[in-house]
Amino acid sequence: MSSLRARLALSSYRWIGTAIYPLAWSYLAIRAAKGKEDPARRRERYGHASAPRPQGPLVWFHAASVGETVAVTPLIKEIRRRGISVVLTTGTTTSARVAAERLGSAVVHQYVPLDCKPAVSRFLDYWEPDLAIIAESEIWPMTIVELGSRHIPQVLVNGRLSDRTFARWKKRPSLAEALFENLALVIAQSEVDAERFRTLGALPVMVSGNLKVDTDAPPHDPKALKEYRQQIGARKSWAAISTFDGEEDAAATVHRALKDRSGLLTIIVPRHPERCDAVETALIARGLKVARRTRNDPLTPDVDIFLGDTIGEMGLYLRLTEVAFVGRSLFAEGGQNPLEPAMLGCAVLSGGNVQNFRETYQMLAKNGSAKIVRDVEMLAKGVNYLLGNDDMRRSMIDAGLESVQQMRGALTATIKGLEPYINPLVVKARLEPRMEG
Repeated sequence: MSSLRARLALSSYRWIGTAIYPLAWSYLAIRAAKGKEDPARRRERYGHASAPRPQGPLVWFHAASVGETVAVTPLIKEIRRRGISVVLTTGTTTSARVAAERLGSAVVHQYVPLDCKPAVSRFLDYWEPDLAIIAESEIWPMTIVELGSRHIPQVLVNGRLSDRTFARWKKRPSLAEALFENLALVIAQSEVDAERFRTLGALPVMVSGNLKVDTDAPPHDPKALKEYRQQIGARKSWAAISTFDGEEDAAATVHRALKDRSGLLTIIVPRHPERCDAVETALIARGLKVARRTRNDPLTPDVDIFLGDTIGEMGLYLRLTEVAFVGRSLFAEGGQNPLEPAMLGCAVLSGGNVQNFRETYQMLAKNGSAKIVRDVEMLAKGVNYLLGNDDMRRSMIDAGLESVQQMRGALTATIKGLEPYINPLVVKARLEPRMEG
């Protein structure tokens, strides 16, 4: 049972949120100016709907950003196949575009309401979801408490807790229990994540594996791929993807060290495309010629860097190489998802800071499909070795494809865990049209 202190903390959170709610417009305006909010749809963040509610049972999915949206896409398609409507909320403009590209009219997309009671209540009053499914680690106190007070089942899928997040929650055990006890079910990525959720008060908890393994390979434009491959010709190439501050400079250092020996083309795809103007300026200052995807610049023989400054085209960039460094791992912490390069036939390199994908990297490294580098010098040596050693590169690629196959099965396990909540909605969806008739 939650302590009085935890209840008071949640009550304070509720009243503080209500008090600052009228001032949220300035916060959203700043985000909109940075391209992080859609000004035309800002009212959705206050819980105002911009689309009609579908008739019949409805599941509310929430996926914070691009990675979570991609992860739950196959699960959403499976629930839609069973005749149940879905409203999907995300928190970023980039994830909204990915949702439109991968799901189209199969779902109603809305931006997630602010975690303040007026916005959450307005959202729930309108959409009246029968079930809420939350992706990975999105714990919003007001939303969870409000869903709980309405007796709407909440299920966390593909659940994970990073080292840092778990440590923060452990310092507030009563508050954690007061929130996590509202979850009807947690479906965790790994045994480590499952035990962490249990420690914080979540029950029941089951393990499914990582839903991201069960997603399709990222799509691409076949025409653009053919044109770029013709332009690259026999040049060797490598990619630094999902990069954070400092890692683009590291990629440039690797390029300068290796270019004279191989005529190398380096592909850089920053995690946040809005940084690309600054990244390009820094690369040019180092004497490098940059081609950008958004400008449709040709990859002429004198181009050093192909800057991938678009959203939703990782499938294109990774199909242009067989060696990929995955960022947020050399200088920043947490790591990024290595599964996409592995499933698209790339030997994977990464820095050592991969706490958020620890189990995935352990599996890839165990099978010989991923290697960890300590610093920029070791990264340069790794890229050079893999580009010059066809047998080793091919061995890592094959091991990566095999590893992905071994890790599949999370979607089936997740659906099985959700059946007690989904099956009644399937029956309801079948009965309602007859009742209306």
